[in-house]
Amino acid sequence: MPNPGYDRYLPILALTLLGAGCVLVLWPFLTALVWAAILVSTSWPAFLWLDRSVGERRTLAASLMTLLVTVVLLGPIASVALALADNVAELGRAISALVKDGLPDAPSWLASLPLIGQSIHDYWQQFAHDSQKLMAALEGFAKPAQAAALAAGRVVGKGVLDMGISVFIAFFFFLHGEALAKRLHVALERLTGERANYLLHIVRNTVTGVIYGILGTGLAQGVLAAVGFAIAGVPGAVLLGVATFFLSVVPVGPPLVWGGAAIWLFQDGQPAWAAFVAAWGFFLVSTVDNVIKPFIISRGARLPFAVVFLGVLGGVLAFGVIGAFLGPTLLAVGYRLTTEWTAAGSAPPAAG
Repeated sequence: MPNPGYDRYLPILALTLLGAGCVLVLWPFLTALVWAAILVSTSWPAFLWLDRSVGERRTLAASLMTLLVTVVLLGPIASVALALADNVAELGRAISALVKDGLPDAPSWLASLPLIGQSIHDYWQQFAHDSQKLMAALEGFAKPAQAAALAAGRVVGKGVLDMGISVFIAFFFFLHGEALAKRLHVALERLTGERANYLLHIVRNTVTGVIYGILGTGLAQGVLAAVGFAIAGVPGAVLLGVATFFLSVVPVGPPLVWGGAAIWLFQDGQPAWAAFVAAWGFFLVSTVDNVIKPFIISRGARLPFAVVFLGVLGGVLAFGVIGAFLGPTLLAVGYRLTTEWTAAGSAPPAAG
């Protein structure tokens, strides 16, 4: 005689094992899957316009949109990876020349810095024109620097691979977007009831606000800064552009980069290029941060600074290069949903 308890629990166990197996198979691609979904959701209005423009031939529209995403995102990231490799090689040659010739004399203005200026100046002078002493001091940093360079190379390579996979997955999300959205809506409606539309509206606005307002403007700042540094002949222009992108989440981050480059050019005897970099940074790089970013964020996601800052740093540590985009987006969505669920006595407004 069959046991009714087994009949009830065996299907649940089988479904649980099946779900765990599916998660295990997709786990290596989870980052790419989530980022592909974010890419498609933020660019969906543009995709619908493109679909209408090509006569509602969905496969053609999905192919063209995927190609556009590849050019806009994957191309620059791959270029940055190659440029970083060149910059690292250039840095290695500069260090070799430095070890051979020794450090030059410390600049006189260094000693005038408050508190630590004189100590730094004296420490610098110990190695000035003494290559053997400098070599002995650098030996302790050689292995950690080599390990850091290899780790950075792996992170950048994984970021390019994840971005490539996400672009490939995005094609199928574009192709079957409506069906996937309906199934997501049904699943969320079963979990949350009538609040499904409202919660989806919050998620969509938050993702759009973060991608366009924070990450989009940060990327624009990084590109503009790198172009300005390259024009002025600042060494490591791409590295400084990447630093500008990551520091864009800090209110005074980008001015620290382009201001430091301008000071370096001035101390190097190039006052005209120093003035160019300062003007470029103030009128172009900082304008993006002070004018465009607040306008876009005000239309999407109003977020505390800590959420964005921790999202960028934690995202990079958790997911690699692609985490700079994925981290703040996930953290922002979690923050907004938590705020809505914990708001006492709040009734969900109609989603527009």
